[in-house]
Amino acid sequence: MRTVRTLILFVFALPALVLAKDGPADDRTLSPYFLVDGANPGIDSFPLKSTQVTANISGVIADVTVTQVYENLGNATIHARYVFPGSTRAAVHGMRIRVRDKMVVARIQERQKARQEFEDAKAAGKSASLLEQQRPNVFTMAVANILPGDRVEVELTYSEMLVPEQGTYEFVYPTVVGPRYSNTPESAAPENDKWVKSPYLHEGKATPASVSIHVNVSTGVPLADLRTPSHVTKIDWENPAAAHISLDNDAGNRDFILDYRLSGKEIQSGLLVYEGPKENFFLLTVQPPERPAAAEIPPREYIFVLDVSGSMRGFPLNTAKDVLKNLIGKLKPTDTFNVIQFSGGSQVLSPTSIAANLENVSRAVTAIDNLKAGGGTELEAALRQAIQLPRSEFESRSIVVVTDGFIAQEPGVFTLIHENLKNTNFFAFGIGSSVNRYLIEGIARAGQGEPFVVTRPEEAGAAGERFRSYIESPVLTNVRVSYRGFDAYDVEPEVQPDLFAERPVVLFGKWRGEKRGQIEVTGRSGNGAFAKVFDVKDNVARPEHAALPQLWARSRIARLSDWAFGRGDEEDAREVTTLGLTYSLLTAHTSFIAVLEEVRNAGGQAADVKQPLPLPESVSDLAVGDRYGSGAEPGFWVLLFAAGLLLAIAARRKATSC
Repeated sequence: MRTVRTLILFVFALPALVLAKDGPADDRTLSPYFLVDGANPGIDSFPLKSTQVTANISGVIADVTVTQVYENLGNATIHARYVFPGSTRAAVHGMRIRVRDKMVVARIQERQKARQEFEDAKAAGKSASLLEQQRPNVFTMAVANILPGDRVEVELTYSEMLVPEQGTYEFVYPTVVGPRYSNTPESAAPENDKWVKSPYLHEGKATPASVSIHVNVSTGVPLADLRTPSHVTKIDWENPAAAHISLDNDAGNRDFILDYRLSGKEIQSGLLVYEGPKENFFLLTVQPPERPAAAEIPPREYIFVLDVSGSMRGFPLNTAKDVLKNLIGKLKPTDTFNVIQFSGGSQVLSPTSIAANLENVSRAVTAIDNLKAGGGTELEAALRQAIQLPRSEFESRSIVVVTDGFIAQEPGVFTLIHENLKNTNFFAFGIGSSVNRYLIEGIARAGQGEPFVVTRPEEAGAAGERFRSYIESPVLTNVRVSYRGFDAYDVEPEVQPDLFAERPVVLFGKWRGEKRGQIEVTGRSGNGAFAKVFDVKDNVARPEHAALPQLWARSRIARLSDWAFGRGDEEDAREVTTLGLTYSLLTAHTSFIAVLEEVRNAGGQAADVKQPLPLPESVSDLAVGDRYGSGAEPGFWVLLFAAGLLLAIAARRKATSC
């Protein structure tokens, strides 16, 4: 009897004992965790007090200034670190830091040199700030030696181009980085993955760090429509072509989205030029032809890869179900389809794809309705399973990934897709209030498809219809660009892909010599041949075009670095570093560093504080899970330990009474 009781105690208490002893370093995964508030008395756990965003949109270019205000309201000196998101298209080209009444403009440096300079300043007791890129849409800000009572302002500036789709321009400012699932042991994680181990607040708990966003739109053409579907904002109209949008004291737990259209459903196509002291740059946007009516479409195969991990619980999974049921329900009877659901593991609806008849569609809809969220996010394994499914040589295969994208190993997914293109198209639906757009856009780029993002339940139907319309017939194929009397070079992208979406052809480039000649864009649409000619000499360089050098460099960096599909090419890394240093751009290999020379904290002794992040709206505590990556919440282990302890006490008392 005593042996049985001992065995029961061991079974119940083992998980808690493992957790308590903290395990060997090799066992700990690189996982986010919940903040234990009040664990360090006298230490300010929330040094970031506010984020203020000002965006000036002129034509197709947005110039953005982000000001982060840090205050130390505790009684100890601290070193603060904050993880924050950005646009995947952002060309971050400036930073400065102000501590009380002193201001320093940051310098761009090679990443390792910048980090070493920051660590030296930190150890010497100097106030300093380091801005690093961890992903194209994830950045970290480190601020050293914030004394009690200090107010520190860190200001960064970036530019991005707004590319319209179906005549609608969209400006997005992400406000929070969602927790990333990782199965990488902490001891083996590369340096630029360690940000994944970040503190989070529990579901529904707001952070004191408020977000205020102010956008000024000036298009030069009357606006037909302007709205902020993500937030309730104040809109003041200056004139029919200019407006001011304000959002104050937001919780900062979902993407801020601003949409607008120009009158007549036109887009701002044409040629922009910038003549610099050493180099000249141009940007060409070409409005596509109208999409023709869909002709007879050959049979297609669709494999839907659905994320049912813990972070998808609630709104994301419910919306994903609606998207999938809508897409599957409207397939042609001649089409075939399959569904793979994945979290820590994956399950497939059928060993081979099945016909989209009423019986099979009903079977799939029932299976989708019964899905529940929980566990990790092993996307790469699920994609590999989808790719390896038996296929027919007579059908065109499309793999559609539906996820919030909260994973840390994006490059592995890009590499897998890039290496398996052949006759497969890849598309991505990002669903959630703050999706990982780097993953969603990367899947589309690697798979030569198009990304789709659904941030609210009511968008699901329209997004599904847009997807069906998108794949039925391309807008423009065999796109070619030629130059007559215009010496263009270093053009991005190097090759123009087929244009599926109703969005413009976009070219960045440089030119030598005089500003003259013509650029011609040709292709084939459903209505026949397409051609458009632009005269270079008629275009005048304007002050608002000054961002073209950074936007050109950012476009090239995206090809070499962001979407390099895991090649790890040393030559590409060197070129990205050179581009970052030449054009003063934040990249994976260059960082911004600012140091105040005054020694303010002799010896550099201070507490390290990681600013906790709120969970994105509609994301549950299950997205964080436990530190071993099993998906169970920490409370589960506490309850299990308590149950084991109570059982042991009861058994002990019974044995004593006997």
